Amino acid sequence: MKYLHTMVRVSNLDDSLDFYCNKLGLVEVGRKDVPAGRFTLVFLAAPGNEDAQVELTHNWDAEDYKGGRNFGHLAYAVDDIYEVCQRLMDKGVVINRPPRDGHMAFIKSPDNISIELLQTGGALEPKEPWASMPNTGSW
Repeated sequence: MKYLHTMVRVSNLDDSLDFYCNKLGLVEVGRKDVPAGRFTLVFLAAPGNEDAQVELTHNWDAEDYKGGRNFGHLAYAVDDIYEVCQRLMDKGVVINRPPRDGHMAFIKSPDNISIELLQTGGALEPKEPWASMPNTGSW
């Protein structure tokens, strides 16, 4: 058995690609338009880790996706959780659960999919502004 991908339905493909690629840093590794089924599939991966993919499914007909949190979450290991969270904040992404412990943070996609960021290796030493930053919304 081999892990292939996790599928997430998205309501606006452009907004989702901006978030996942331009802000989070994933890269597009494949795309398939299916006119007969009226949907587009876009496959994304972390650079250098193309075996673990996220499949964005965009149905061309409008749907309202509620309860993104019931999906669970996507998780990515990062080399410097403080740098990644700062870069995301600088791009307008809300850090819902800041990395107060130097180990874990949560953000959300435009469709309310929770994304966990985990520090590679051991936790970094707690530091400001993260150590005293409160949670924002749900994660």
